[in-house]
Amino acid sequence: MRYLSEYINNDFKPFSCQEKVAEIQDFFADCNFSHFPVLQEGIYMGCISAVDAETFDADKSITDYRYALEGFFVRESMIWLDVLEIFARNNATIVPILNDANSYLGYYEITDVIKFLNETPFLKETGGILVVEKPILDYSMSQIAQIVESNNGKLLGVFVSEASTEKIQVTIKMTLGAMNDIIQSFRRYNYEIISEHHEDDYLNNLKERSEYLDKYLNM
Repeated sequence: MRYLSEYINNDFKPFSCQEKVAEIQDFFADCNFSHFPVLQEGIYMGCISAVDAETFDADKSITDYRYALEGFFVRESMIWLDVLEIFARNNATIVPILNDANSYLGYYEITDVIKFLNETPFLKETGGILVVEKPILDYSMSQIAQIVESNNGKLLGVFVSEASTEKIQVTIKMTLGAMNDIIQSFRRYNYEIISEHHEDDYLNNLKERSEYLDKYLNM
């Protein structure tokens, strides 16, 4: 089993608060990072943004712009999904990593997190993907699992892919099995099938009836 902590990176040392803005601008020109961490005497102060650095006076130091540092980070123990959320929330290509004692350990790059995600069974294993929708007050993750498993399917992953105040969409990945039986079971439990599937007998029957009706009306 691989762990995300295997991807902790220290190829580049963090900036110090005394670093000149000109040097930081040169760094961002050479490295395609959105942000980079800043430390003061070993203590993490935040990240400086490449976009912000472009607008700063090159002759000044980071200390003069401490107000602009962004304080996001992740913990070494965080799972990949929480780490990915920090990336997305801060529109960042790297995130600094701190341990439970708030000591700086290094950083994750988004490309490495995506590489790690590609190795998870949710993406790596062959399976079918089903998107279902139901009123938000009526859906149940345990019910979703029960529907899949009672039709001899095995779940590889489930996540909420869209939600509003009224409805919720859930994306399900499962081992390929009796997909049509699973689809019809979800309909019996009043889930709407959002994704399209060749194995869906219900839609295939509707299509055949519609084509027959068109031919009848055009006779």
